[in-house]
Formats: sequence, C-alpha cells, structure tokens
Amino acid sequence: MSLNVRYRLRFLAIGGVLALALIPPTTGPAQAQERKVPTQAEVRLSYAPVVKRVAPAVVNVYAAKVVRNRNPLFNDPIFRRFFGVPGGVGPQVQRSLGSGVIVDRSGLVVTNVHVIDGADDIKVALIDKREFAADVVLKDKRTDLAVLRIKDAQEHFPYLEFANSDALEVGDVVLAIGNPFGVGQTVTHGIVSALARTKIGITDYQFFIQTDAPINPGNSGGALVDLSGRLVGINTAIFSRSGGSQGVGFAIPSNMVRVVVASAEHGGKAVKRPWLGAKLQTVTPDIADSLSLKRPAGALIASVVPGGPAAQAGLKPGDLIVSVDGQPVDDPNAFDYRFATKPVGGSARLSVLRMGRDMNVTVTLSTAPDTPRDEITIRSRSPFAGATVANLSPALADELQLDDANHGVVILDVQDGSPAGSVGLRRGDIIVSVNGREIDKTRDLDRATRIPSSAWRIQIRRNGQQITAVFSG
Repeated sequence: MSLNVRYRLRFLAIGGVLALALIPPTTGPAQAQERKVPTQAEVRLSYAPVVKRVAPAVVNVYAAKVVRNRNPLFNDPIFRRFFGVPGGVGPQVQRSLGSGVIVDRSGLVVTNVHVIDGADDIKVALIDKREFAADVVLKDKRTDLAVLRIKDAQEHFPYLEFANSDALEVGDVVLAIGNPFGVGQTVTHGIVSALARTKIGITDYQFFIQTDAPINPGNSGGALVDLSGRLVGINTAIFSRSGGSQGVGFAIPSNMVRVVVASAEHGGKAVKRPWLGAKLQTVTPDIADSLSLKRPAGALIASVVPGGPAAQAGLKPGDLIVSVDGQPVDDPNAFDYRFATKPVGGSARLSVLRMGRDMNVTVTLSTAPDTPRDEITIRSRSPFAGATVANLSPALADELQLDDANHGVVILDVQDGSPAGSVGLRRGDIIVSVNGREIDKTRDLDRATRIPSSAWRIQIRRNGQQITAVFSG
C-alpha cells in the first residue's frame, strides 16, 4: 500500500481535523492541491452492500380499522325525537402505519402488536411497491410482538436470518431500517449504546437493546441489523420529549423474537414459555448487605408455588439466582428474559447462592398448568357490567403477573364507559365475593349478578390486598 493511501485511510478514520498533521511537510513554495476522481484502488467505506441485502425483507405495514363515532346526545331519545337524528354518524376508518420484517420465505412477517392491534384490514408493502393483504397469525402482548402471514403468497420472499442477540456488545455498529413518518423505507445507522435495559415500562419482558441509530414514529416493527445483514432486534420504542428521535431507541432482542416466531410456525395462537413457579424479588442495597453481597444483583426468590418446577428442583425462599445456563442475572427482569427464551421441554441450569454457599440446580422447562378459562362478559345490571372475566389458572396468573393467585375469577378487560369502569374495576382484579356469595368460577359471578339488588357489596383482591366496597343498585 502506498504512503498516500495510508494517509487517506487515516483521514477517513479520524476526520479532517488531524489530517493536516499527516501531510508531509513541503520544502518548496505552496502549490494548489490537485483534485481528481478517486481511483478504485482507494478504500471506499459504505453500508450499501448490507442495505441491498437487507432492504427487500423489510416491509411497510398498513393497518386500518372501522370505528363509529357517536355523539353522546344521540343516546337521548328526546333529542332523537325532536331533531330526527338517525342514531349516529357514519363509520370512519382509522389508519396506523408501521414497519415489519419478513423472517421466513413463505411470507411470515414480524411487527409490533401496537402497530396492528384492533385492525380490520392489514396490508404489507414491499420495497418494490407491491402490496399484499396479510392475516394475523399470533399476537403476543407480553412482548409487543405480532406475527403476520402474507395472504395468497405464490412466491418465495426475501427474508432475514436471526443473529444471536446475546453476542451483541456495546459499541457494535447497527443499522435501523423502517418507514419513519410514512415517508418510505429509510436506513439509519448507529451503535449499540446499551444492553439489557430493564426499566423501560414498555412490555412485560424488560430486556431491550438500546441504540443511538435515529428511530422515529413509523419505525415500530422495523429491523435492527448487524453488519452481516442479520436481524439482531425489532425496533419498538423511542425515548423522546418531542416525538422525534433524540438518539435513544429500544429494540426487542432477536432471541426473544425467535421464540415468538417459532410458536407461530408451529400453529400456536399463544407463545409457550417455561414457567418457574416462583415469585422473584429485586435485590436492594439493604438486602445485599444482609446477604454479604459485593453489589445488589441477582433475582431473590420470595415464594415458591408448591409442586411447581422451582419446588421440584429444590429451590427455596431466600435463594438468590445469579445466572441461567451461565448467563448472568442482574435482576428479576433479566431472569424473566433469560428463562423465557429457553425452549420448552428441556432443562436449565441455575446458579444459586444459598446462605453464602454457591450451588447449581437443574429446573425442568415446562409450561404453567392451564384450565378452561370460560371467558364471559357480564351484561346484567350490576357493578360488573362491561367486565370480561375468566377462571384463573397458574398459566393465566403468570400471564397477568399475579402473585399467589392460582384459582378464582379474574377481570381480563373493562369496556370504556361501562359500569365496571366507572366504579374503578381494572384488569387483574380477582373477584372474591358478591353480596356474601363466594365467587370461584365465572358462572358463579354470572349467576350472582343476575339477582337484582338495591345494594352491591363486593370484595376483590388487588396487588395482594383485599378491598371491600358497597355500591347502590
């Protein structure tokens, strides 16, 4: 390599400020710098080869749903009588825009749940401007990931392979590809600025890749790729006070995406994840002092479900989990991610600290027991009208992140403007009794609310606390 080429490489690496120091001193009069077209022998740095490989597998996702806007005055029969209003305005279409990634040649597309949630019509558009209708195969609100399938696909689509997101390091260069602001497919670049972000409050599984690659509204569901063109994450959220990118974006790691896609490929309507059967607690500085730890890290077992995998493995309250299959665990969120990305049917080795002693235990990776949920929506005149309820099971309790609740009736949803919403009932409330009648199954609640009453005395359990309230009939 010539001396001249080495100087150009250094200029590209450290910028023009230091380039002057690299130019050999001249002994004669100053001469005008010769300008010429760079030759092929000179180094050319570009992300273009990666983008050309990746871009065809990143799609735009268009979701539309029909809503009927209704003025509250239309509910008044006197208003309708005198003004002859037919009952409401016509339906309107709400549209949302996001991005997605093809992860299988048959046309499986990964995006965010919040991009397509509630949509009646979903379309994906490829970089070549072709559009296809798509069906929802699986929605996993716990991770904010949804899997779509392109309808009537008669071809093999370009797709991205998964990278091992656990191999990422802070400082790795990444590219973000999506459809920000609906302007069309856009590529931005940056670095991984942090890993294992757990206090974001976006999904149940708090373990995000943080990047400074500019990400804006519309990028949700788009690809975060490494320089090998492999998928390392799905862009999901930004931290912003203005609504635009401020250099802090968050992506769901590809190892979690892989689990959701695998469930969809096997025809599942829900993601099957291993269940520990134990409640975990964050290690505070005070707890760390009491355990003689050098730093507050790990996931402390607060309670164990009898007969669950943790109990069968011999784990006890007070045990501190410090790693899963050799991967360190800094807090319960990190454990949840490490454990949830393990395949059901195998086993995991947990490193545990018990009373100052290191020990290893093997936990079976099995799903939480489930029973028929028997979901119903209460329609009868009562404080529960408008609430959708289900029979509790360990699987549902794990899904709702409820503590020590493996049976009973739980509220899954509360309709806006319903009596249940107006009295303050919320998702996750466990119904204990109604007017002195114990509620063990959804049919018990249905029967209890069908009996007219001038006053309703209800008991619920919320966040481990018992609440009693009385409402007029």
